[in-house]
Amino acid sequence: MNNMTTKGIKIWIWVQNNRILKAISNKESGTISIYDECDNIILRRTGLTRQQVKTIEMIFATYALNKIGDRKEPFTYL
Repeated sequence: MNNMTTKGIKIWIWVQNNRILKAISNKESGTISIYDECDNIILRRTGLTRQQVKTIEMIFATYALNKIGDRKEPFTYL
């Protein structure tokens, strides 16, 4: 289970084609998971290096996706 207070985990949210999507990046385990608004997994990449995860996070930031802070609830951003 992903816990937002765990070091290395970041949660990103955005709206695409009238759907709310969420991505969870985890540098420690080398995974990126993307979910739809019903928390169904759309895409999961595993076995990534820390640098690859960091690069994907930079891409998320480039497209102005919202990163949820360590102590904030997701609905704050919706």
